[in-house]
Amino acid sequence: MASHKELPRTAQIHLVSSHQEVYEPCDDSFALVDALLADRNNLLEHHPTLCMEIGCGSGYVITSLALILGQEVCGINYIATDINPHAVRVTHETLEAHGVGAELIVTDIASGLEDRLAGLVDVMVVNPPYVPTPEDEVGVEGITSSWAGGENGRSVINKILPVADRLLSEKGWLYMVTLTENNPFEICHQMRKKGYASKIVVQRSTEEESLHIIKFWRDFDTEANETDQSAFGS
Repeated sequence: MASHKELPRTAQIHLVSSHQEVYEPCDDSFALVDALLADRNNLLEHHPTLCMEIGCGSGYVITSLALILGQEVCGINYIATDINPHAVRVTHETLEAHGVGAELIVTDIASGLEDRLAGLVDVMVVNPPYVPTPEDEVGVEGITSSWAGGENGRSVINKILPVADRLLSEKGWLYMVTLTENNPFEICHQMRKKGYASKIVVQRSTEEESLHIIKFWRDFDTEANETDQSAFGS
């Protein structure tokens, strides 16, 4: 296994397990891990003790995060959740293939964990279902739940944000994938009302979508840290 000094600038891990009902790593997954790599020095200095992924899918992101931090920061615990039991199994296999581990739980977002984890999560990573779809596709069984985001792709995002607010520690950071259609500026404004500053760590356009990986952190002087709307494009 390569040392962290040899980690590529573009995220890449091997031996990712798969299942026909589990979302495979794609441009959004790569962009999220690239954001973590871009912020790696800050993450190392952050000294997180608990990292969490909501919606772990294939395990690509939580495994990458564990590899980014693993050799240089000791004593980190990892937790990952997914509503899809096949995804939890695939994540376990991906983690195991890379010699890292996490507590894996089949649940919707963090249901049943909020009291236990309240105020404890130092780093949270989320690649939510963000694709605009009919509301009746949200939360269905199988792979559709990994992308179906309801109206404006915001139905699941809007459920995740208050959970993140409850679980994040005072120094907690949230990295989230958003799509232009999700109105990410409005998401930042919504989080600013809760006392969070934000910035775009990675912005990437593909043939099909324009992605923004946004980092949120608690900062009650948020007016000085407001994300510029122009950064999200029109």
